[in-house]
Amino acid sequence: MKPFSEAAERNRAPILSVLQRVLAQRKHVLEIGSGTGQHAAYFARELPHLVWQASDVAEHLPGIREWISSPAPIELDVDKDWPPVEADAVFSANTCHIMSWPQVERMFQHIEAMPGVKTLCIYGPFGYGGKHTSESNARFDAMLRARDPASGLRDVEKIDALAQRAGFSLAEDNAMPANNRLLVFQK
Repeated sequence: MKPFSEAAERNRAPILSVLQRVLAQRKHVLEIGSGTGQHAAYFARELPHLVWQASDVAEHLPGIREWISSPAPIELDVDKDWPPVEADAVFSANTCHIMSWPQVERMFQHIEAMPGVKTLCIYGPFGYGGKHTSESNARFDAMLRARDPASGLRDVEKIDALAQRAGFSLAEDNAMPANNRLLVFQK
């Protein structure tokens, strides 16, 4: 049975509206943390000029394969070495608040080690200056931290600082439905 995320279904069209524009000149996207595989299947179909490479930790790969087969999803774990991946863009949705902060830092170190990447798109809920953007985000953050104290919503400024260290500049901060953001960084 295919894994399914209602949130992935709801947010895919607004995300696509930004990706169509910011990835227009790109050819190969690495998706970090493909989860169910729904985004990979949808974006690959809607952005046919791109090769969309799904990836995730090993335990999620069987579910992703239910959605896509080519290119085959690859195993990427921020806590391990990554195989060489040819990409000129990276997309990641709803990962930064699930990982610990050291894992978020390692994700950016892996991205920095990919010299061909010129565009980086990070989607999810974020705070600004240590404050939540909505009461629902505050509740979500509390729920995440109760489940795993190392997880939780991250501030845009801290994500931007990691991106800058990796050679990227924040080009866009797009408001998305359900108090989410789509941050676009360019090199």
